[in-house]
Amino acid sequence: MREQLLLICNWSTLGVCAALKLPQISAVLAARSARGISLPSLLLELAGFLVFLRYQCYYEYPLFTYLEYPILIAQDVLLLLCVFHFNGNVRGAVPYLGAFVASWFILPLQKWTIDLAMNLSTLISSASKFAQLQYLWKTGDAGAVSALTWSLASYTCATRIITTLMTTGDLTILVRFVIMLALNLWVTATVLRYRTAAVKAE
Repeated sequence: MREQLLLICNWSTLGVCAALKLPQISAVLAARSARGISLPSLLLELAGFLVFLRYQCYYEYPLFTYLEYPILIAQDVLLLLCVFHFNGNVRGAVPYLGAFVASWFILPLQKWTIDLAMNLSTLISSASKFAQLQYLWKTGDAGAVSALTWSLASYTCATRIITTLMTTGDLTILVRFVIMLALNLWVTATVLRYRTAAVKAE
């Protein structure tokens, strides 16, 4: 039973993450606008994903406990390029992408740097969610923000809480997923609230 639950959580997380950002990317492309998408939120999320993946690789945790992160990073990079494109400045993404690539090689140089980065990545990822929430509160408009993407992110955090408890038991990772679950649910609820308000206004 334990092995079956672990298998279901791992495969369902991987399946959901394979399409996690696609509704958001699709919404941006359909609207031909990045309205509602917080660039600071996206950059912080990408940084958090990168640190998390590097941490997992550094400690040689089982591949299935983090296999979705390369997929998420690729989707975030695509979304980042869409945001810069629709804001009229694709070249503006280059310095950020360069910094992300450089950090991949710098982070594991010392054990303390990767550990510190992982602890900070929870704060960084939390800041990304708060940046999106702040943007939504400020504009009062969900724009092209996909509630489906945020609800799927909530699901993956819930499954990763289960898999972390069943495999590595790493408290740093567990705390990260609990916090991310709560914040993803908050963003989802906020998007739905503004989406409902917009429909009523029409």
